[in-house]
Amino acid sequence: MSGNQWGPPPGPQPQPPYGAPHGGQPPSYGAPQWQPGPQYGGPPPSAPYQGMPPYGGGSGGPGGPGGPQFGWGAPPGGPSGGQPPRKKGGGGKAVLVVLGVVVLGGVGLFGVSKALKDNDSYAGPSYSSSSYTPTYGPSASPSVATSQPTRTTTRPTATKPTAPRTTSTPKPKPGPTDTDLVLRNKLYKAGAMKAVSCKESRSRPSNVSGARANYANLLKCLNKSWPALVAKSGARFRPPTVQPFSGTVTTPCGTGNDSGPPFYCGTNETIYMNLTEDIGNYNRYPQEYQKVWARMWMLHQFAHEYGHHVQNLTGILAANHRIRYEAPSQALELEGSRRLELQASCFGDIFIGSNKRSYPITGQSLFQWKWLILHWTDHNNDHGDGVNHRYWATRGFNGRNPSVCNTFAVSSAKVQ
Repeated sequence: MSGNQWGPPPGPQPQPPYGAPHGGQPPSYGAPQWQPGPQYGGPPPSAPYQGMPPYGGGSGGPGGPGGPQFGWGAPPGGPSGGQPPRKKGGGGKAVLVVLGVVVLGGVGLFGVSKALKDNDSYAGPSYSSSSYTPTYGPSASPSVATSQPTRTTTRPTATKPTAPRTTSTPKPKPGPTDTDLVLRNKLYKAGAMKAVSCKESRSRPSNVSGARANYANLLKCLNKSWPALVAKSGARFRPPTVQPFSGTVTTPCGTGNDSGPPFYCGTNETIYMNLTEDIGNYNRYPQEYQKVWARMWMLHQFAHEYGHHVQNLTGILAANHRIRYEAPSQALELEGSRRLELQASCFGDIFIGSNKRSYPITGQSLFQWKWLILHWTDHNNDHGDGVNHRYWATRGFNGRNPSVCNTFAVSSAKVQ
């Protein structure tokens, strides 16, 4: 069905910015925001979302000095406040330990009487005791007369130096650099995602129980879809926690509220889903197509935040955080953020595309998914514009393979 019959949305629709208020905590990753679905009007969202200062902004507003801001995402183990210390170069070098061992050996030479050998002296084995008495077999008898004295000739002890042995601890293999983790992560070679026959929950997000049922269903599906790929990347899979919230929520990544979007906090590996937002989107408009848009919007938001969890498990999230902190300019720092956010959407749409037949993503659902991946505005220049978001979301949806989501390997133009 041609999308032209729906036409453009009626009039200008203000776009809520990304993120949520910050409290000087490790950053979290906020989901992108979209316009309501197209056709037949309906008022824009009544409560615009509060803007999120870009990374590096302080209390003085966007662009000011200070730590990472809430709405960006905290790598595991991040600081509880302020910025992490700048890196002071590479890791420690292995120390080569050389142990010089010189063994001095003495050779004891003992004479044996002429009665035993027809020689003046015999270089026999050395023994530790001078009272050594030879042992004979059962049928043997001593051949040395007890009354005959024994002449002993002692040769000088020779000192034979031994070549020193060198014992060294092997140098540990250097781990992947931050650039390796984002640009050459093994996840990109993990292969295509297999369908898990995920079906949309029959509950509708018209109330708290309906929204929670949708979150639980999506979490179950995503926890089946990603473990195999994460394992192939060499990382250990851990399912995230999902925390629905209304009003104000306090997290290790800062304090948020339901005037902002859902977000992911890497410190406690938790996806925070905004109940107020999802229920409000579904109930705001009476038209059925708008309700389909609200359901697709919730699906994409949840999958996007789960994409941040995959980045966290595979090291991409923390590595990107460090790279952005060391960026020589705010422009490059923001570009690093856009690469991360566009990849999270691409990862999310790998899951949606892999299960498009069973969910299903067809007809009006497919149309509304296509609408929302394009119609959004990047107010803070930290998530990517609509054209580039559609490019990466479509790549994930059609390719269903993390290899198509390497946003760190493309030119700046692809992540504007």
